[in-house]
Amino acid sequence: MNLMEATVGTEYTVNAIEAQDEALKSFLFTLGCYSGEPLTVIKQRRSGCIISIKNARYSIDANLARAITVN
Repeated sequence: MNLMEATVGTEYTVNAIEAQDEALKSFLFTLGCYSGEPLTVIKQRRSGCIISIKNARYSIDANLARAITVN
């Protein structure tokens, strides 16, 4: 499932980043969002969601949230 389908308040593990843009993957890696890393969805919105990774919160848009698959 992707982050737009995730349940708020549940901790997930990043499964994969399904994006063609290598710069985007690199950016997410610098935030700590990479395969195997735990993250929590703090809030869902139509325009995206707020996530917590390594005690930091980030607001990401819906397209980016759909590119991050979790389990």
